[in-house]
Amino acid sequence: MDATDRAILRELQRNGRMSNAELADRVHLSPSPCLRRVKRLEANGTISGYRAVLDKRKLGLGLTVFTEVKIADHSPAATSAFQEAVADIDEIIGCYFVSGSSDLLLETALADLAAYEDLYFNTLTALPGVLDTETRIVMRTVKEPGALPVRS
Repeated sequence: MDATDRAILRELQRNGRMSNAELADRVHLSPSPCLRRVKRLEANGTISGYRAVLDKRKLGLGLTVFTEVKIADHSPAATSAFQEAVADIDEIIGCYFVSGSSDLLLETALADLAAYEDLYFNTLTALPGVLDTETRIVMRTVKEPGALPVRS
């Protein structure tokens, strides 16, 4: 990956909907070589997809909660069962295996505390192998997840 590839990645993170002609102009290439590079970056998985960034509040999802989860069994089968169950829960927008006193960190987007209470008691505690949980309610978001640092 060279400096031009990194420039393409930075520009596409800013605006993934720009035309190839505009992208080529911004990275100082002609359109054909620019498109070839983008296709290569897509083919090798560096660009894994494109999506719209939505405003949670405008969708009625004003509450973000992080839930630390400890699981009882760390075998491949047990962790796989947990991962599969989590993948089917729309409110869970992020799931991370972590180090420290818990095993996983779940990020959820919900309408309000009542919605989290329902999710917690009816879904999260019923996930395969859950031993213990600890909840962190976000009071204010300082910085939303954004573009990855693509350095030269």
